[in-house]
Amino acid sequence: MSQEPSPFTRRLAANARTVEALLERLLGQTTEADEIARPANLLGAMRHGVLNGGKRLRPFLVIECADLLGSNRDAALRVGAALECVHCYSLVHDDLPAMDDDDMRRGQPTVHKAFDEATAILAGDSLLTFAFDIIAAPETSLSDAQKVALVLALGRAAGHGGMAGGQALDLAAEKLPPDEAGIVTLQAMKTGALIRFACEAGAIVAGASRDDRARLRAFGEKIGLAFQLADDLLDLTADAETMGKATGKDAARGKGTLVALHGQAWAEERLEQLVAEAEVLLAPYGERSAILVEAARFIANRRS
Repeated sequence: MSQEPSPFTRRLAANARTVEALLERLLGQTTEADEIARPANLLGAMRHGVLNGGKRLRPFLVIECADLLGSNRDAALRVGAALECVHCYSLVHDDLPAMDDDDMRRGQPTVHKAFDEATAILAGDSLLTFAFDIIAAPETSLSDAQKVALVLALGRAAGHGGMAGGQALDLAAEKLPPDEAGIVTLQAMKTGALIRFACEAGAIVAGASRDDRARLRAFGEKIGLAFQLADDLLDLTADAETMGKATGKDAARGKGTLVALHGQAWAEERLEQLVAEAEVLLAPYGERSAILVEAARFIANRRS
């Protein structure tokens, strides 16, 4: 007998559907003001890289963190969609032969396999720039100061000091595995930076105080670490069909991970600690933070 989905699971799925619908509209064929044309092949590659399911966890965090602190749901949804464009651009580029060289993503051919490498590069470039377009657009009902704060925070999270820099460190780790401190830095940049941004962005969208913004940023750092640690465990223990992509590649390439360094039992205990630390950060919000507490547990205990 199948188990009834939890309230958290239903809410995650509902938000994912809403984000997917918005991304479908944003990546439609109709040109916006000052756009000259949307080449069909390039647009098709962008849509292939974005409209392929997924949990939409990062937009979920933007929306729920904004709800926690006062909301502005329409703006949170658009900022979440912008963040998902950045996340998907990173996946399109990570899958390229020069990077992680993957043929499958979420159970379907990666963009460079479904199209070609040049188109995949341009699709990633376009998704990255489109994210800032979405935030700055008049349809995103935020003040200019909020938009500037979001653009700055996202630029820092996605660029050479964040996600892209983390990918560079990850590629270098194939030749010279980093020590434990290096692994932590790499993972905080490659994976954690966008998750941290998602939580902080919710506070910015809600017009929250500096203290609230810092608290949610710290919460994002904790669950970002948990996400990567859980991902490393899955790479070790899950199969490709469950994950929708190849597994075991980190070990095959000799990449250092905290799981490889300390073992599965340590990793599972550390995940419990990170969830507990995340809960402490949310404690001042009481029952209002219940959905984010569940999100932290979901991230630590995920199976795909």
